[in-house]
Amino acid sequence: MPVKRRILLKVAYDGSAYSGFAYLENANTIEGTINTAIEKLTGEKTEVIGASRTDAGVHAYGNVVVFDTASTVPAESFYMALNSKLPNDIRIMESFEVPGDFHPRKCRSEKTYEYRILNTKLPIPTKRQYYWHCSYDLDEKLMNDAGKYMEGEHDFSSFCASGSQALTHVRTIKSVDVARDGDVITIRVVGNGFLYNMVRIIAGTLMEVGRGKIAPEAVKDIIEACDRTKAGPTAPPQGLFLVKYEFPDGFILTNSTK
Repeated sequence: MPVKRRILLKVAYDGSAYSGFAYLENANTIEGTINTAIEKLTGEKTEVIGASRTDAGVHAYGNVVVFDTASTVPAESFYMALNSKLPNDIRIMESFEVPGDFHPRKCRSEKTYEYRILNTKLPIPTKRQYYWHCSYDLDEKLMNDAGKYMEGEHDFSSFCASGSQALTHVRTIKSVDVARDGDVITIRVVGNGFLYNMVRIIAGTLMEVGRGKIAPEAVKDIIEACDRTKAGPTAPPQGLFLVKYEFPDGFILTNSTK
């Protein structure tokens, strides 16, 4: 019986046309599309294991999946071979072999997300799938100040949507940084794990701070309340990008295009 190897793929995608990352029967998903491409290439029916199950409309530069295969395709060649089987809005950026027991959701990891806001008087049609448009004046300095209260280990129940199956809502946020470049405000969040819709709720809350509706120091009280109704709205999915995964015990995946 052929010996199987575990292959890791770094996946970039435009999530606009997909019903999220995770496989759903009778739906167009990132995971389902990758499964089909692997089966076309190797002849093996495959179910990849994804690191982050991003929502419908969310984008990624560096999501991670692994799968087992008996194929003789060299590990470092899978990315090129699979790209010939995938649509143009999904690309495998890297591929290599990992230990057979490596599971991307059951190991130490650090994830970086960016949420992008287009702060113009009128929306720009060509940017509608990649930014949350806001016509109100936003103060990115106040937003950045507010984000600092989120750093560290906290119970983030106030920033978790209903339907979460997490056993605990305690998470560690390494950094929250907000910066403006012209008309674009980017919220960059780095942490060891995120709850259901957590980054989008962080973005919605910081938007309220930027508009002057919530004081930066009030974020501390919102966290301590452990009450979803105290935080801001859930920002729409199209402004969210999974930028980078880091695995401190093994390797680092960046948003390089090598």
